[in-house]
Amino acid sequence: MTKRNEFRFTERVRVRRAEVDSREVVFHAHYLTYFDTAVTGYWRALGVPCEETPKHLGGELVVSRATLEYHLPARFDDVLDIGIACHRVDNAAIVFHAAVFRQDRALATAELTYAVADAATQGPKRLPHELRELLQGFEAGRSMVDVRVGAWDVLAVDARGIRTSVFIHEQGIPEHMEWDNADSGCVHAVAYNHFGVPLATGRLIEHVPGVAKIGRMAVTQAVRGSGVGRAVLDALMKAARERGYREAVLHAQVSAAPFYGRAGFVARGSVFDDVGIPHIEMVCNL
Repeated sequence: MTKRNEFRFTERVRVRRAEVDSREVVFHAHYLTYFDTAVTGYWRALGVPCEETPKHLGGELVVSRATLEYHLPARFDDVLDIGIACHRVDNAAIVFHAAVFRQDRALATAELTYAVADAATQGPKRLPHELRELLQGFEAGRSMVDVRVGAWDVLAVDARGIRTSVFIHEQGIPEHMEWDNADSGCVHAVAYNHFGVPLATGRLIEHVPGVAKIGRMAVTQAVRGSGVGRAVLDALMKAARERGYREAVLHAQVSAAPFYGRAGFVARGSVFDDVGIPHIEMVCNL
């Protein structure tokens, strides 16, 4: 596989000074690091972060074979896209095809074979059928998350867990400022991966007649950048349209404003402080 359009997934990296020799050419061993970084991103795109994968495998995913072929040199400060595709998966192994691209030119290609080793004995284990289904589904273009929309009493346990992890533990928001009485009257959305693990959440409430307010958007750290946050946002916007709202408004953390901008939201007004974090109001016509 040497064409970009043969890969559903790519991970972007930029060549660092430490990765090149005196001619500013990437040292050959670093390509394995690029591929390993991209494989981590591949699992993230499947909604199954690398640190979670062993729980579903009943063992450890280990490289049993790696073959690389070098075509053209990558150089200092090049922007590279690392393509990863599951070529074959059976009872014993996962075989990935991989390639390093500079724009549309393949600089290096690889075949990476992974096996499952028993965590205790390090002996081989059979690949679970669910994992094979997951990999085949991704390569077939299917969505990797299931977004459920419903009331607080149905989704509270999973939504609360995500919000506690992101807002209280990670961002340091005081617990008494995170929870309010509005939750019980909101429409909530929670995204789950193939194994039923909750990954992201958000809520929808009426702001003023005709205007819906989206809030409490939270994505677990390990799957940020995988598209799961956008899936939750899209589900909430769909719910707002179905309820007849003409506009959606939200208070975005400034660091997340580009994410909402890509979904059609436009900043309105000035930056303001909320719970010690800079925010900006953003709106979108529905």
